[in-house]
Amino acid sequence: MRTNTTSPVRLRKFRRRTFYSIILIVVVVAVGTLGMHFLEGWAYIDSFYFATLLVTAEGPSNVPATDAGKIFASFMAFVGVGSVVTALVFILGPALAEIWRQGIGEVEKEIRAAEHKIERKKNEDEPTN
Repeated sequence: MRTNTTSPVRLRKFRRRTFYSIILIVVVVAVGTLGMHFLEGWAYIDSFYFATLLVTAEGPSNVPATDAGKIFASFMAFVGVGSVVTALVFILGPALAEIWRQGIGEVEKEIRAAEHKIERKKNEDEPTN
């Protein structure tokens, strides 16, 4: 028996996962924005632009001028990209797992059907006494 995938409990869990994921991304971008603003002296909008390009693995066009800014940007690249990937997996993981399970189920069904055909063919080819 299949469970209802749009039950209120599942929807609440999805909303909670989505909320936490968005909070994670907002915090990472905010830390990146403030860090570049204070370390490099950039305007907030430039710092925000840099941080968003960094965490989405887009690759920012401007390079920090100070060693502290470069080290901070390197750290933010690892943390930021990891956070975005984690957030996406956290949100989409259960849905992708269900799609995976359904796909595996279909493959297993096809394998059983093929095995049945092979067994039937063997039985037809065997000589009867």
